[in-house]
Order: sequence, then C-alpha cells, then structure tokens
Amino acid sequence: MIDPKVRERLDSYLASQGLRRTKQREVIIEAAFATTEHFTAEELLEMARKLDRTVSRATVYRTLTLLVECKLLHEIDLGRDQTYYDPNFLEKPQHNHLICTDCDKVVEFEDEHIALLEDCITRRLGFKPTTKSIRIEASCEELARSGACKTRKCSVH
Repeated sequence: MIDPKVRERLDSYLASQGLRRTKQREVIIEAAFATTEHFTAEELLEMARKLDRTVSRATVYRTLTLLVECKLLHEIDLGRDQTYYDPNFLEKPQHNHLICTDCDKVVEFEDEHIALLEDCITRRLGFKPTTKSIRIEASCEELARSGACKTRKCSVH
C-alpha cells in the first residue's frame, strides 16, 4: 500500500504535467515504495517485474525521472559509480548516509549537530542551501573486531 502522502504528491504532480496514471507506472511506484532500501534503476526494474512481468525498462526510467522531479525519490551517490534512488526522504528529509567500505552496508543517520553546522557554514559563506548530501565512507568495526561481517559474509584472511 502506497503512503497517502506519496499518492497525493504524485497525483498532483501528474495532473500539473498533464500526465495520467498507467498500469505500468502504478506497478513501478508500488515497487519503489515497498522498500526502504536504496536501489538502482535496474533493481527497481527487477522489483517491478516481480509484480508485473510486462513492465518495460523505458517506463521504469521515465517513472524514476517523474518521481525525482516531484521530490518523492532522491538521486544519491553512494560512491559505487551508479545512481541510486532513496525512497526515505519524505519521512526523514535531513538524513545522511554512512557506507561501509568493507561490506557495502548503507546506514542512514540524522544528527541535529550536522544540520546546525551546515546552516552555520552556508550562512557564513553567504549561501542558502537548496540541497545537501553527506556521505561518510568508513571501515566496518565488526570486521576489524571479529574478522567477519554478517552483512556481506566478508572476512579477513
């Protein structure tokens, strides 16, 4: 079930653009918001095709563009040479990402101190932020401590 806030924003955007709901678009949207995980366009295609085998790659890409334009999804760079999409910004608009360089686990976090620091820095330098993205890459403490990481089944030899 798609969150009513998502549905309302999407319907408003589609109407403003003179677009309509289509069966494939609905399936793609259902797949995109059935997860809280970050995904690529190809991963979304796989998820949507589990719901309806007829979903086309082109419709996935067009729908992703719509969802980003109406600010339901955010494109993010997780440092993996691919564009990822984040469906969690409606509920947590100020979140950031911590990425494990050992196991590729992505952890979302929010911190009021970071928001305050960002505000202070941009004001001091004479800017007003329109978007922001903090990506921290770090090594997995679990891997260093125990020699293995359950997230990716990686280990140190």
